[in-house]
Amino acid sequence: MAKTVGTHIVNGVRGALIGTAEAVPGVSGGTIALIVGIYETLITSAGHVVSAVRIGAVDLAKGRGLRRAGAEAAKAEWAAVVAVLIGMVCAVLLAASFLAPLVEREEQRAFGFFFGLVLASLVVPYTASGRPWRARHYLMALAAAAVAFVLTGMPPAHVDPHPLVVMASAAVAICALVLPGVSGSFILLTLGLYTSTMGAVHDRDLGYLGIFLVGAVIGLSLFVKLLQTLLERHHQITLVVLTGLLAGSLRALWPWQDGDRALMAPEGDVPVTAALAAAGFAVVAVVMLAERLLRGGSGTGPAEPSGGPDPAPAGDPAERR
Repeated sequence: MAKTVGTHIVNGVRGALIGTAEAVPGVSGGTIALIVGIYETLITSAGHVVSAVRIGAVDLAKGRGLRRAGAEAAKAEWAAVVAVLIGMVCAVLLAASFLAPLVEREEQRAFGFFFGLVLASLVVPYTASGRPWRARHYLMALAAAAVAFVLTGMPPAHVDPHPLVVMASAAVAICALVLPGVSGSFILLTLGLYTSTMGAVHDRDLGYLGIFLVGAVIGLSLFVKLLQTLLERHHQITLVVLTGLLAGSLRALWPWQDGDRALMAPEGDVPVTAALAAAGFAVVAVVMLAERLLRGGSGTGPAEPSGGPDPAPAGDPAERR
């Protein structure tokens, strides 16, 4: 089905929201992708691209040409991916100049808003499989939440932006980009490279950004294929783990914590912070309602299957037991 101009614009807006989130420590672009209904489309498309590159490299070495690689790459939803990427790039450039400094000045209030936003978004992976959870699912989600809680409580480090360090950090941070509940910016902040990376974006430091891009491509190639496979073969279990990671990551957004990320009791401007948290919660509710109306009303939104990308439930025998 041909996509309308309106659909491309909507996907661009989705990408802008994802890019904006990635510029804020503690907020995951993957979380926003889940909320706006584009997450699985991006993951499966990226997986097809990674496979196409691998197939093309092997076939070229054997003199077979690029026919199989082209067929694999064609499986990606390029119209949606390109629109999202354009929106993301524009938003990251703007957020690095305006949003990141604002969050630093008004950290408690900003984190209150994002706390409410992520809290409301828990319902997205929880209901995405279309099947009820069992006791073991709740235990797995609890374990994943505990892991995210510990990781997001690690105090920030301070390291020199050596090229190899930048490359390795980018590989880890890009995995956080596609993993809901874990923020790529938060990872960079923990590794001590958030300020230098945002500065490179703001100053258009092409040398730094080129090294960062190489690391990001390496990390994405290794991780996204794994995630695509898990979503296709073990859809519900994967969403259970993602829900737990999202819940545990709320620790990073608790508005009251010190410089070493130790949690504290609410103090200071509590009413305004609580109101902003409620506003963030409401924003997600409105976005989810709009996404549901978009799919049901026009049918032009990117299709995110309610039961997951794997049409055959038999793909995961454990889910039937």
